[in-house]
This record gives sequence, structure tokens and C-alpha cells, in this order.
Amino acid sequence: LTSKLFSASLDLRRPLWSIHFIEGIDEIAQVPKGSVAIVTKVHHVMIDGRSGVGVMDVLFDSDKDGKGKKRAKPKAFNPEPLPDELSLLLKSGYGFLKNPFKIPKTVAETTYSFIKSQATRRLSIQKEFSSSKFPVPITIFNGSISAKRTWGTAILSFDRVNALRKIIGGSFNDIILAICSGAIRRYLLEKEKLPIHPVVANVPISIRSENNAEMNNQIANMMIQIATHIEDPLERLEYIQEQTMLGKSRHNKLGAKTLSKMADAVPFGVANLIAGLYSKYNIKDLHRPPFNVTITNVPGPRGVLYLNGHKVVSIFTLTPVVDGFGLIISAFSYNGQVSITTTSDSKTMPDTDLFSRYIRESANELEGLLQDSQKGDSSTKSSKKQEKSKSTLMFRTLKKYLKANPKQVKAHKGVYYIEVGLGDKSEGWEIDLTKATAVIKKKKNLNPKLLVEIEDESLYALYKGKLLLDELEIQGRIKITGTAANKTKFLNLITAFLER
Repeated sequence: LTSKLFSASLDLRRPLWSIHFIEGIDEIAQVPKGSVAIVTKVHHVMIDGRSGVGVMDVLFDSDKDGKGKKRAKPKAFNPEPLPDELSLLLKSGYGFLKNPFKIPKTVAETTYSFIKSQATRRLSIQKEFSSSKFPVPITIFNGSISAKRTWGTAILSFDRVNALRKIIGGSFNDIILAICSGAIRRYLLEKEKLPIHPVVANVPISIRSENNAEMNNQIANMMIQIATHIEDPLERLEYIQEQTMLGKSRHNKLGAKTLSKMADAVPFGVANLIAGLYSKYNIKDLHRPPFNVTITNVPGPRGVLYLNGHKVVSIFTLTPVVDGFGLIISAFSYNGQVSITTTSDSKTMPDTDLFSRYIRESANELEGLLQDSQKGDSSTKSSKKQEKSKSTLMFRTLKKYLKANPKQVKAHKGVYYIEVGLGDKSEGWEIDLTKATAVIKKKKNLNPKLLVEIEDESLYALYKGKLLLDELEIQGRIKITGTAANKTKFLNLITAFLER
């Protein structure tokens, strides 16, 4: 339904936004009962990531009662008449004639910044990195798009991603780029379409000053090779860190003010008409793409938000795609979660669910390798030999719970086998509910009817309430093999136990 809503264009006769209220989503996995979805569309000429967060501050409350915010009185909306293409062009031309030296002035300032940066470069041991110095491959993401939009999302723990950031000593965005890079590489390999040269990502950066709250789009773009040609995830991450460091250095030398003037140099009416001609006449086929994919990361509110007294559970971002640029990945952090949402179309990426799975797998792989590298080979081996299962406490508590609640034994009759990962080793726990009294003990079962595979730390975090069962499933940190009926009984048993 969301894809269908996003496939339809906004009504240009009305304000450039729409809101849809969706009920009846109780049967969707990982959605709390009684939830509703609110799908908001805002035209990109009106808003960017940071101003969007500002709008959220107006629409939502930080407390359930909404008492901590003063509501501004509504003002009457009296828009100007909607201009046609000719008047837009004339208006842009008039604005250009009023300031005919705008482009030369901007070019002069940019040239000065460039010369200054070159002088700085010669005094530095770092190599200057320019988008013109590396090739941009043609990928399956750079063709014509269809009218039907597709999207998928992967939810990660903010603390997990931030812990990886601390290990490498880099930025949160570096980790997001590395995770997305791993997923893109895996997806292109699966399609047998991985180019020899690394995929180039357009990474939007905000040039909005801290005290600028205007409702418009104020972003510049940084081109980054995201190392899809490198197989090793850690080497891939190091490569990405180097590129983002050089890219940020280049943009800092130019300055946000200069970047903003460069963005203003082309009159908006002309730019809008050119964009339409670009798609209409397939101009993308006449040149190589300037980049292959857009990856954006917007930090959202860290605390819980409420809408008219109702808790906002999750926030996902969908973004516009155009001909030649059929894939945008958007990361948004909110209340301990990082949602990485993929927006594409049915021609470019019809299987966004598969790509979202690759994002989760990429995050898990990177996390494991970074944690191992932090411990060191020798310390890792010695610690794994001495490692004891933390989740043993959970099984003991579960045994007491089932003894005190015999109805649960009867309701969830069956045998469930849990393989708990302990580094290089594992231990098996069998939960036998086939008799009146539950039997829970360590035991190897080579042919279980239901097999649950999970790492000890994840299972212990679940028991302590630090992670939810839904989160483990979404993040791919728990694997359950067996019939649908047995899986449902096991999940209901664990849910009842955790909610005791």
C-alpha cells in the first residue's frame, strides 16, 4: 500500500504534501497490536533531512500529555497563483538579469577556494581526492525507472552501530556506508552484475547553518567510492573511511556558503525544465552517470515521541527516485533504532526485501569482524576457552516459570532445541514439554523438530529485556528452523515467559 501511495504523484493544485492514515495492520509481523501507520509525502523542493526533523518537532510531542509545548495559533494560508512553465522561466530569467554577475562571482569564489585548497594540499601528506579522478561504472541502478515504487527496511540497534563506530574511531556515517556497501556488493554478486570498478555513492551533506530553520532543501553532495570491489569487510571499511575523510576535507575547504552559492547559480526554473527534459529524452543514455546510488543518513530524535498521546513506535523514510538513479538508501535514527530504508522501483530493484536482508547480514558480519579484531587473536582464543554461557540463568528461570505455570506446558506441548553460540563453540539446550512436568536440560539433539540458533549474548540480552524478540528476528540474530506450527508455539511460549 505504501509503495502504491508513493507511486502516485502529488496533486500540484494543492500544497506539496499529503498525509494518509492507515488502519488494520495488526497482522503485520513486528507491529504492536492496535497500531496505525501514518504515511506522509512532502515534495523534495520543500524539505531536506534536517528541516524534516524540525517539522517532526512541531508535529510530535516529547511527552504523552503534550504539555511541554506551546502551540502556535494557526495562520490563514493564502498562496500565490500557481505559475506555469513559461512564467517560471521568465521569473528565473528576470532574477538572473537582476544579478547577471551571480554565476561569474560564484565561479570566481569557487576558483579562489580551489586555489587555496591546492596550496593546502601541497603542504599536506594526504592526497586530494576529486570525483573526476575515479571512474563511475554503469550499474543496474542507472537505467530507466518504472512508475511503480518498491521499498524495504532493515532495523538495527543504534547502540550496536554506535559501538562499532567507537571501535574504529570514525563516524557513525562511515559505519552506515560500510553496511550499505556490503549489502550492495552482495546484491550485485547475486545478480551477477558486480562492476570491476567500485560503486560510487552520492552522500548528501547538510549546508544548513544551525540557526537556519527555513522550510526548504539546503544540501550539497559528496561523491564517495564505497569499495564494492573489495571482498574483505574490514578493508572495505578502511577504504570508505579514507574517502569520506578526503571528501569532508574538500567540502570544508570550499565552505558551506560557497556550496550554497554554487547551488543557487542555476536559476530554479531552468533547472526544473532541464530535469524534465533529462527524463523525457533519455539523456542518461548519452553519458556515464555521475554516481550510482544515493546513501543518506539523518539523525533523528533520540527520545520517544508522541502524537496526540500515542507513542510513535518506528519511523521510516522513503525518498524520490528518477531515471538514471533508481536506488536511494536512507538511514534514520530514532529512539534507539536505526532504520535503513531502501527506495527503488519495480524495474531497478523489485526485491527490496532481499536487499534489506543483505543489509542485516552485512551489519552482523561487520560487527563480528570488528569485535574479533578489537579483542585480538590471542586474547580471543583464550577468552573463548574460558567463556561460560550467560543465558544459563534464563533456562533456570524458565524451568521455575513452567513449574509454577503448568498450563503453559500443556498449551505449548512439544520439544524445542536451542543451540547457543559461544564463540567457536556452542551448547545445546532441550526444552521438553511433552509431559506434565517440563524438562529443561543441556543435551545434544542431532535431529530436532524445532531448532533455534542464537548467540549467547543475544539470548541473554533478550532475557534481560535489553533486546526484543522482534528485534532479533528483524536483525537476523536468531534463526528458527521447523514447521510453522512449532515455530508459532515456541515464539508464544517465549513471549509469555518474557512478559511474566
